[in-house]
Amino acid sequence: MAKGFNRPAGGGGGGMLQQLQRLQQQMLEAQERLAQETVTATAGGGAVTVTMTGDQKCQSVVIDPAVLQDADAEMLQDLVLTAVNLALEKSRELQQQVMGPLAGGLPF
Repeated sequence: MAKGFNRPAGGGGGGMLQQLQRLQQQMLEAQERLAQETVTATAGGGAVTVTMTGDQKCQSVVIDPAVLQDADAEMLQDLVLTAVNLALEKSRELQQQVMGPLAGGLPF
């Protein structure tokens, strides 16, 4: 007879199913927390500030008006790009801090 055919009625795997359901609930709660938490990154000594949520949604981009007086579009583009990339990196780090421990709870 193949393995598993002599298991008691009810399957005996309910513990794993409950564990997976708990883990799924914890992951949903963590995702909700990430959507609420924000990180901020700056470039150019504070000339450009980007705020992003833990689920990588950009909340705001603030440009110091003094930067606009120079009217160097290429420099401003570089500063915005740098600040956005730094904010994304911080957001991913936050996501790893929040979600990483949950991945360790997988029963596989």
